[in-house]
Amino acid sequence: MSMDFNFLMNDIVTQARQELTDGGYTQLETAEDVQEAFAKPGTSLVMINSVCGCAGGIARPAALHSIHYDKRPDHLYTVFAGQDKEATAQARALFGDDHLPSSPSFAFLKDGKLVDEIGRHEIEGHDPMSVITHIQSIFEEHCEEM
Repeated sequence: MSMDFNFLMNDIVTQARQELTDGGYTQLETAEDVQEAFAKPGTSLVMINSVCGCAGGIARPAALHSIHYDKRPDHLYTVFAGQDKEATAQARALFGDDHLPSSPSFAFLKDGKLVDEIGRHEIEGHDPMSVITHIQSIFEEHCEEM
C-alpha cells in the first residue's frame, strides 16, 4: 500500500485550520484578507499557524485555551505559514522590521500595529500552560474586560 504524501498533508492542514476556526479565529488566506483585518480598530491576536509538532502540541491548544479569560482581544485571526504564503508574507510585512518571522508564533496588534509577540523560541520546548499564561499576560496588559 502506498501513501500519497500530499493527501496526508492536506488532511493535516485542513484539521489544523479547522481547529482554530472552530475555536473562533478568522482564517486570513490572502494578502487582501490581512490588509482588511489589520485595518480594523481595536486589539487583535494573530496566530501564525503551521504543521510542525510544536504548533499542534503547544501553540494551537494555547491559542484555543488562552481566550477563555476575563480580558481578551476584539479580534482573533490566523494565517497559515507555508500554506497561505502571500497572506503570511503580508502579515509579517505589516508586523514591521523588528518582527522575527517564525512559525508557529503569536502577534498581538493594537489598532493594526504590533505591540507584542511570542516567537517560536517561546513556544517550542515549553508546556502549553506556560504559553497560555504568556498570552493571557498580554491580554491583561492590552485588552478590556469582556
